[in-house]
Amino acid sequence: MAKHDLIDELVDGCLMSRARRLARVVTAIYEDELRDFDIKPSQLNLLVAVAKAGPVRRIDIGRATDIDPSTLTRNLSVMLANGWIKEGVEGDDGRGNPICITPKGRSLIQRVGPSWRKAQQRTRKLLGDYRAGVLLGMFDASSGMN
Repeated sequence: MAKHDLIDELVDGCLMSRARRLARVVTAIYEDELRDFDIKPSQLNLLVAVAKAGPVRRIDIGRATDIDPSTLTRNLSVMLANGWIKEGVEGDDGRGNPICITPKGRSLIQRVGPSWRKAQQRTRKLLGDYRAGVLLGMFDASSGMN
């Protein structure tokens, strides 16, 4: 394969670059809608995951959300500082300490709901119903990609 052909293939057909571009565009929509609440979309996603699973250990929430340890620690630190979550005490090393949502965190989820729904509508409009359905189906429990 000639170098030019490979470049064309990389430009036209790279799934990773397309997925990253889509992620940036969609993230910008959610950031725009959540701006008034001083929470990033990644933090809201994590807060909801903690609310759903909690109390939960850091390592387990990291695995469930596919967040690398440094990003997880950074986001959890912000969430702890804002009082959206709290960390219990269990074990000597801190890795087993369960994290759970606080009433303040639950209240935040309720307050951001309308803005999150607006971001969902904007994203669905951007993608179209079919592509939005495909995206949702890619990471559901039955797909094996969760």
